[in-house]
Parts: sequence; C-alpha cells; structure tokens
Amino acid sequence: MFGGLAFLLDGKMFVGISGAKLMARVGATRYQDALGLPHVREMDFTGKPMKGYVYVDSPGLTQDSELAAWVKWCANYVAELPPKVAK
Repeated sequence: MFGGLAFLLDGKMFVGISGAKLMARVGATRYQDALGLPHVREMDFTGKPMKGYVYVDSPGLTQDSELAAWVKWCANYVAELPPKVAK
C-alpha cells in the first residue's frame, strides 16, 4: 500500500515503518495532541493529510522508551475500535 512495513492488531493497522519514519495511528480525537509533540507531522503519503495518522521522524525515536510509548498509544487506540466485519 505505501511501500513500508505495517503492524496489525486484530486485523487493524496501528503502526508501520516507511523509510526512517514511524507511521502512527493515534486516532482522530488525539490527532492534534500528537501533532503538538516534537518530531511529529501530518501523515500525507497520498498527497493530503490522513486524520488520525501521523509520521514520527527518526529523531523522535532515539530511545527504546519513545518507540514503546508510540506503540502502546497506537495499540490502545485500535484495541478500542469495533471488530472488523468479515465480508
């Protein structure tokens, strides 16, 4: 889809890697909170921003604890989403 590596939880993408960037699914309600953090920007690989998703540039991921915090945030978000419906 985007030329990167995606990680799923219950069939829903929650984080991914594209080049040196982390793609983080933070959700619409905390989207602005995420954008206010250092080294975070809109995810726009389609040419327009995707609400609820952000890029975290590599300087924001220099410590294992920083990556772990993003993974936890995103996993918690998708865990609250309704189950995917089989087609």
